[in-house]
Amino acid sequence: MAEQGYITKAIEIGGRTFSVDIGRVAGQASAAVLARYGETVVLVAATREALREGLDFFPLTVDYEERHYAVGRIPGSFMKREGRPGEKAILAARLVDRSIRPLFPQNFIQDVHVVALVMSVDQDCSPAITAILGASVALTLSDIPFAGPVGAVIMGMVDGRLVVNPTLEEDQKSDLHLTVAGTREAINMVEAGANEVSEEAMVEALTEAHLEIRRIAEWVGEVRAQVEPLGWAHPKIEVPADEPEPEPAAAVRAVGYGKMRAAVHLCKDERLDKKSADRRLEAAKTEIVNAVLADFPEAEQRLKSLVDKLEKEAVRELVLKDKVRLDGRAFDEIRNISVEVDVLPRAHGSGLFQRGQTQVLSAITLGAVRDEQILDGVDTQETKRFMHHYNFPHFSTGEARPIRSAGRREIGHGALAGRALEAVLPGEGAFPYTIRIVSEVLSSNGSTSMASVCGSCLALMDAGVPIKAPVAGIAMGLVKEGDEVAVLTDIQGTEDHLGDMDFKVAGTEGGITALQMDIKIAGITPQILAQAMAQARDARLYILDRYKEVLPGPRPEISPRAPRIIQTTIDPEKIRDIIGPGGKIIRKISETTGVDIDVEDDGRVFITAPEPEGGKKALEIIKTITAEVKVGEVYLGRVVKIMEFGCFVEVIPGVLGLPGKDGLVHISQLAHNRVGKVEDVVREGDQILVKAIGFDNQGRLKLSKREAMEPPAGGGGEGDRPAFAGGDRAADRSLRSRFSRR
Repeated sequence: MAEQGYITKAIEIGGRTFSVDIGRVAGQASAAVLARYGETVVLVAATREALREGLDFFPLTVDYEERHYAVGRIPGSFMKREGRPGEKAILAARLVDRSIRPLFPQNFIQDVHVVALVMSVDQDCSPAITAILGASVALTLSDIPFAGPVGAVIMGMVDGRLVVNPTLEEDQKSDLHLTVAGTREAINMVEAGANEVSEEAMVEALTEAHLEIRRIAEWVGEVRAQVEPLGWAHPKIEVPADEPEPEPAAAVRAVGYGKMRAAVHLCKDERLDKKSADRRLEAAKTEIVNAVLADFPEAEQRLKSLVDKLEKEAVRELVLKDKVRLDGRAFDEIRNISVEVDVLPRAHGSGLFQRGQTQVLSAITLGAVRDEQILDGVDTQETKRFMHHYNFPHFSTGEARPIRSAGRREIGHGALAGRALEAVLPGEGAFPYTIRIVSEVLSSNGSTSMASVCGSCLALMDAGVPIKAPVAGIAMGLVKEGDEVAVLTDIQGTEDHLGDMDFKVAGTEGGITALQMDIKIAGITPQILAQAMAQARDARLYILDRYKEVLPGPRPEISPRAPRIIQTTIDPEKIRDIIGPGGKIIRKISETTGVDIDVEDDGRVFITAPEPEGGKKALEIIKTITAEVKVGEVYLGRVVKIMEFGCFVEVIPGVLGLPGKDGLVHISQLAHNRVGKVEDVVREGDQILVKAIGFDNQGRLKLSKREAMEPPAGGGGEGDRPAFAGGDRAADRSLRSRFSRR
């Protein structure tokens, strides 16, 4: 379509067409594409700034912006315009970031900004996947150095069958939601939620995903090759080689190699905690820099960088050559674990989990249906009844810095832990509560997100939430040099920083419920992944056994501090009866009983009661208001009005000053014998048994006292004897007695 002023390239993914318009939009960006998958459209632009002085890190920023017009919706805020990104948008931005960040040169330190603007959403075609692929094409076409291209897919598992990029309907039935990104050579990012999927099935899904990713990445490479002669792709800028000057590098190694190895081994031999180990390593690094600084006074920052590399080399050598870790543990050894529950007396449930120096306190609150979170995004989910929030105060790492609102890292870690637990939560029908868990990180030295999974699972069980099975999480690491590979269980902070993979797995005894993986190197084979998952399973089972020592499973009853929620269902046509004009009746029920009442459009009613008695009373009132009189049933009613032609009997009493339900007993239906006068049989205030026999043409209830009674002995008939001789009333008393026992 060059004659239109732009070029379109397309590929089929998961049975639907993915395409990019090149040269059509955002011409002043370093590169931009209009990415389209089905009817999902995402504009992705990549820009680069000139080098800033003083930078010693790579300042990559990824923004993922949802526009409500993408689904034909006006924002629900007071301002009626999009505000700060929601949680799902932030998680999508993290997916894009984690997919591309490892692929920039380590010594490239210019500002790079990638923006994904979601402009149209087809619910069957993921905008997050569209954004990753759009970013891959834009960066590949730009002048920004990038070791891509990248491909990305979602793998589902429907009825045991793997599905690439499942539709919305398939995703709702799927036991797996696995987002995978990578290059032609290897996977570099994984994010998954699962319904207790086995390790073998997960490895198979990852393997299948990479086959599709490789095909997509090769297509992106071909696109660049095809459009480059036409001027649609830019030559890559050159990045200075990160080759240290030989003299400082040689001096640092000569002075520092032995000192750094000695410091690393002392940390191992004495099994030092994080702070002590950090102090020892920092002291060794400072000593090495000072020893060389006199000879190279103008290169202090460069010397520090060289010493950092020496530290990494010494730690990795300790693992691969000496087969032991910085804190002296074996590769599959877990740090000491401490498990406590019921730590907070006023919370509905709490769990304190500690593994080594990582410590997390989780607290749960059970609330009414009305407490669920209202979402204002571009997908189909409008509310959220389970929330997991993660806080990371700076004192957890010994830093003196002010607390700010949750950032992307906190939101990402909270979502990962929440995903791990969501698979085992009871459904709303069985447990009609809104659930909020807050995980407070009190001390951090490796994998606080997985410690949050453990602490939060303990809190759920402490609160008496009937989860399907306990969940535990563990963080795995990898050190790889050539053919030498070490898979590490329960990594601490230094191993995460200096290793080649951060691999977090959570699950039950039955299988995996959440997975997150970031890989920094190529060459991670399915065999390595299988080993890591098997090792993680052993660790998970060990942690689950530790739970059992304190709390074998959920408590049999929910916390006495939690409100009681009673659920009932009424005919949707009766909703107006319990709401009343302007909400008058439902307010009166709440005020009278001290409960909160939530009514859903489908007729479900949730009564949230601080005290059980109030809930029972409210339920009785609602049942009374919405009760139906069924033809053929016998009722104990009260005579409320006498007329010449019969009497009106209230079969369902009124409540809260509202009228009940009554019907007419015609004089011919008062007794088996002929009745001359209504007062001969009944009087106002009498309680009598009546049978519902139908409705008249105006919908009014017709009742019969005669059909609710047994015929008199001897089969008396009309005119046999006077009605008010005691016979019928005696029969009434007999029947009332029998009725009350039924």
